[in-house]
Amino acid sequence: MPKPEHFGHATLVGWRKAVADATAPRLANAGPLSEDQARAVIGSALFAASAFYVVSTVVRMVKVARG
Repeated sequence: MPKPEHFGHATLVGWRKAVADATAPRLANAGPLSEDQARAVIGSALFAASAFYVVSTVVRMVKVARG
């Protein structure tokens, strides 16, 4: 059974991984999260932002298509 952190880590590729590598240690030191959990939170937040962007773009396209 995968740990919940693995789902957040799955999104960390390319520039997102670099962002998580740079910010996770600081986030872990500032709060109650471990570095692994901080990476998962960052990955999940970036995934959510990407999903929001895609959905909002599709909504705008549908509105334009309807007139």
